[in-house]
Amino acid sequence: METAMIGLLAETAIHPGAGRGLGVVDLPVAREAATDYPVLMGSGLKGALRDKARSLGGIDTRVSFGRQDAAGDLLVSDGRLLLLPVRSLTSSYRWITSPHVIERYRRDLARAGLADDLSVPEVARGSVLAAGKGSLFLEERQFSNTGQPQPDIADDIGRMVLHDETRARLARQIAILNDDDFAWFVRYGLSVQARNVLEERTKKSNDLWYEETLPPDTVMYALIAGRSAEALDVLEALFPDGDSYLQVGGNETIGQGWFAVKARRTEMAGVK
Repeated sequence: METAMIGLLAETAIHPGAGRGLGVVDLPVAREAATDYPVLMGSGLKGALRDKARSLGGIDTRVSFGRQDAAGDLLVSDGRLLLLPVRSLTSSYRWITSPHVIERYRRDLARAGLADDLSVPEVARGSVLAAGKGSLFLEERQFSNTGQPQPDIADDIGRMVLHDETRARLARQIAILNDDDFAWFVRYGLSVQARNVLEERTKKSNDLWYEETLPPDTVMYALIAGRSAEALDVLEALFPDGDSYLQVGGNETIGQGWFAVKARRTEMAGVK
């Protein structure tokens, strides 16, 4: 089975909805049950790819994405979190990740036939691996900088990022936290916006709700497998030269849900 990987760089806020919430946030993002990491459900991602294929034309969506009585040739995984942008009080914002996220990314690279020697660091609680010296403040939390990440981490993650100028910033803005510290930001560090519906005549509030989103510059990735080598050729049509854009999730009419897509496929990308 042929497998490719697509990198997803959020250009806008992203709302991969999980339905109604039970807490303060009425509309939370979808999350993995065990880790609480935000996730793009495979069904929603597949639907977004199918919608793009329909809009472009020239692609038999029934063959590639299936129909009611038959599965398609493409198998789409969930979109997994790789880097989360977080406000820093001592510098520009940082992209945070963790050893577990990097380890899982390395396993997925191997599954896609794109394996390399990506290193998985160890980080103690309260510490961070990042460019610079001294303490690093992320939101209101202080971390002791114990060294810089291995260069291969930013280099490899950069292959999932579409824009050259964004890729060039990775090495100086990536920050690797302990898994437990990373989990705190994942659970409590996402944006929450108040949304409202106003009565047409009086402009009185009719329905106030709170909605959670992933911030712009979030980096995620997903695996796409084909039942045959030819099945993955649809990626070349969807993302010419491996590069393009994709709308995923809710709130399309207010400009949310846009990803810049970077496709990596052994045949297409030469394992670059």
